[in-house]
Amino acid sequence: PQNLQEASQPVMADLKSPENVRTLIEYDVESGDYVMSTYVGETRISTPLSISQKEYADYWLQQSNAQFFKKKNQIDYSKKKDEFSLTDMQFDLGAAEKIFGPGGVQLRTQGAVEISFGVKNNIVENPALSERARNRTYFDFDQSIQLSVNGKVGDKINVNMNYDTEASFDYDAKAIKLRYAGKEDEIIKSLEAGNVSMPVKNTLISGGTSLFGAKTELQFGKLNVAAVISQQNAQTTSASMEGGTQTTRFEISVDAYDENRHFFLSQYFRDNYDQWMSKLPYISSGIVINKIEVWVTNKRARMDNARHIIAFADMAEPQRIANNHWKADASQPYPSNQANSLYAEMLAQYAAARQIGEATAVLSPLEDYGMQIGEDYERLESARLLLPSEYSLNKSLGYISLNQALNPDEVLAVAFEYTKNGKVYQVGEFSTDGVESPQALFVKLLKGTNLEPASPTWDLMMKNIYALGTYNMPKEDFRLNITYQNDTVGTTLNYLSEGRLKNQILLRVFRLDRLNSQNEAYPDGLFDYVEGYTAQSSHGRIIFPVVEPFGS
Repeated sequence: PQNLQEASQPVMADLKSPENVRTLIEYDVESGDYVMSTYVGETRISTPLSISQKEYADYWLQQSNAQFFKKKNQIDYSKKKDEFSLTDMQFDLGAAEKIFGPGGVQLRTQGAVEISFGVKNNIVENPALSERARNRTYFDFDQSIQLSVNGKVGDKINVNMNYDTEASFDYDAKAIKLRYAGKEDEIIKSLEAGNVSMPVKNTLISGGTSLFGAKTELQFGKLNVAAVISQQNAQTTSASMEGGTQTTRFEISVDAYDENRHFFLSQYFRDNYDQWMSKLPYISSGIVINKIEVWVTNKRARMDNARHIIAFADMAEPQRIANNHWKADASQPYPSNQANSLYAEMLAQYAAARQIGEATAVLSPLEDYGMQIGEDYERLESARLLLPSEYSLNKSLGYISLNQALNPDEVLAVAFEYTKNGKVYQVGEFSTDGVESPQALFVKLLKGTNLEPASPTWDLMMKNIYALGTYNMPKEDFRLNITYQNDTVGTTLNYLSEGRLKNQILLRVFRLDRLNSQNEAYPDGLFDYVEGYTAQSSHGRIIFPVVEPFGS
């Protein structure tokens, strides 16, 4: 430094000086000034700086003030630590310490919250789309929360709570545990509530993990008791190896069918399903579906191959027509656009509904006939056309299976063409039929946003397909049994012990044992594994040959 001002000026980038570095100020008797020098140990490392008595007095006052305020800040900070804090709360228990022990109430909160908010804009230069559909802007919101709360009441009760939106499992995302720890001479050794576990050291009885409930440990003399009452938030599966192949045992409840994934294309296909499947492995429908387009709600904002659609539940139905305003044509016994009056009336009186922005107003007169949006018809902007790889089609039985199940608020609609007895029939309008975008297509509704048992499309959702949660299921090693819990004998049986079906094997009652291993019509006591009709190996699915195997 050239002068005292430079020597005393702090530099923000400087690190703290080591302990063996010191600055000394010595009085020079000859000149009457003061000399400032910097040393490392006993070695001087700086050029001595001469300062006058007035400069020294100002420097000493400055350093004294700095030390005074530094000490005062430290005292104030230590006092602040003892004050109330939302992240570190402490209270005295007073007389309650006799029950919970010393220590008071302590509650400490730690964690982090990260929120991201943005706007995304997608522009698709596709002349087949409307101007509105080409440019879409939507909000992008995401959050990440990791929060933990640790509390103590005296020295006996501990509370732990955790919340983590990034946890791998739902069970780990939210955790809460309340624990009371007794003294050595107390009967109650511990009492826990919330997320608990019950480890067992022997192999005869398996313990439990991922439990939510209450647990207690008691001790009276040499008697120890551990008890738990809870629900299990995890499931256990077992697998065994036979001949180098892994086999897994599955148990599925009858009401756990694969919902919102498999749909009949028409009430006609559902009504005839049982009859067509009665002659397995031969299907007697005489139908071949030649072409299909499947439309769903565009949740992914994909604008390629997107079209506006208006879907009707009663479109092309020859017999089971939910709304009696539409009249069936007796000369059209099979599903087609001419099977009832709906499609013709749309073209003649409601063609303006193709302008999707005007559709609600144009179709409002249908409310007088009991037509309700969400059940009888759906208006869907920029519906997404599924790729053939996103679903599978049974061309002879008339149903589709989606790779991904639909959410309750999503819409599913189709247009398809099939051949029956050499004649071609069409249901709905294809995107290639000459109806140019942005005009809407009239199509067949399979699922609306309000799907319930009273809905016209409720029966189109198949309830006879069960997913095992596996893939590449081998036919040779597959076994299926149907059992029910008999309360009289206290065990599960594969036959009925009373009623008109008494002593009949349930597998045969549900038409799953009609064939032998050569697909001949001789029951052999085993599940009839007919690929594509009673089983789908690639997706691990079991299909009953009746539409409602447990419906009546």
